[in-house]
Amino acid sequence: MSSKLDIYTTKRRGRITNMLFTSVCFLATITCVLMLVVLIWNIIVQGKDWLSWDFIDHLPSRFAHKAGIKSALWGSIWLISLTALFSVPLGVGAALYLEEYAPRSRWRKLIQLNIANLAGVPSIVYGILGLGLFVRALQLKGSVLSGALTLTLVVLPIIILASQEALRSVPDSIRRSAYALGATRWQTVWYQVLPASLPGIMTGVILSLSRALGEAAPLIAVGALAYVPFVPEKLSDEFTALPIQIFIWTSRPQEEFHHLAAAGILVLLVVLVSMNAIAIFVRHKYGKKIRW
Repeated sequence: MSSKLDIYTTKRRGRITNMLFTSVCFLATITCVLMLVVLIWNIIVQGKDWLSWDFIDHLPSRFAHKAGIKSALWGSIWLISLTALFSVPLGVGAALYLEEYAPRSRWRKLIQLNIANLAGVPSIVYGILGLGLFVRALQLKGSVLSGALTLTLVVLPIIILASQEALRSVPDSIRRSAYALGATRWQTVWYQVLPASLPGIMTGVILSLSRALGEAAPLIAVGALAYVPFVPEKLSDEFTALPIQIFIWTSRPQEEFHHLAAAGILVLLVVLVSMNAIAIFVRHKYGKKIRW
């Protein structure tokens, strides 16, 4: 009788603990969501009246009513395009080698450990590395190319890890079936494994590039300028970016520039949400085509 009572008491305590933990997690989630909604609503209220086509098409100015984000927007487009061009082939290629070709050895474990550690390094550290390597050692100065290469360092470990997880999610039965039909390792990887892991890889790539688009610290470290009165046209041009332009406007004492910063944040949010929506669409579209 006593043992049954102890079991009942233990189960009851477990249910109570589970309910309390669930309630705390729910309360924390609701608090974070409400704070995010309040912040976004505050930004919308401050920036909606300043958001217009002239704001997007005009260059920065000392006068708030003439200021725009054209050079910053095109600078961000240049940066994210070059970052994708550099980081995607390197990241996906490194993940393919580590998962499909590299032997299971201590050297591979060491490389894997370092990649995981690099994914958690603050972005300003990569900015300092980019300053020493690209700006000074390679004499690229504060150009679009040096900024893109620095952002490539920021997102490359994340792309590698995301691609590895996508490749691991492919069942080994697909590989064994391809080998049984006489396919080589390269044919198996290219025609079977890579298409099957494409949704996960694309999602990781787009989310990583979304992070790069919102980075300001590494770009400031490599010498991105606060005021650029022109649109970059070649890799050696100086540049600015949306996060830097927003930071500069928020540091100005005039209230009008704070409204401009809010409008710039809205533009940046639209771009980020669009990229995340593309990631969701890619996963949904290609995920339906793949049946294991």
